[in-house]
Amino acid sequence: MNSDLKMLEEEVSRLITLYQDICNENIRLRQQLAQTSAHNEKLTEKIQLASSRLEILLKHLPDHEQ
Repeated sequence: MNSDLKMLEEEVSRLITLYQDICNENIRLRQQLAQTSAHNEKLTEKIQLASSRLEILLKHLPDHEQ
């Protein structure tokens, strides 16, 4: 009986440790996702700005059709 209780206690302790590890990893992944999303937004803005600039440049190019 005592050994069963000891094994149960160890298993519960191991589960608590795993739970804490998963919570910490979840926090880290949420932070990483937020950083990646912010970086993605900045890159999207840069692409849109470059696209707008290219459109303006293309409008000012002479037309070479004959």
